[in-house]
Amino acid sequence: MNDPQEPLLLTAVQVAGLLQVSSRTVWRLVSERKIVGPVRIGGATRWRRDEVERWIGAGCPASTGGEQSSRR
Repeated sequence: MNDPQEPLLLTAVQVAGLLQVSSRTVWRLVSERKIVGPVRIGGATRWRRDEVERWIGAGCPASTGGEQSSRR
């Protein structure tokens, strides 16, 4: 089970930190549908920590659809 101190939702900067890439790279991966899709909460864009961790554990496969945010 996840550590209660870890946030359930991550910002692009936090996802970038997990992947050891820049936040710009995270947004590029989103636009290319190569990463799990973020969720929009009001004006904020966040990623579910458990989905990101599963995606990393699966070897970072290209996304097969699901929720994708369009940065409007």
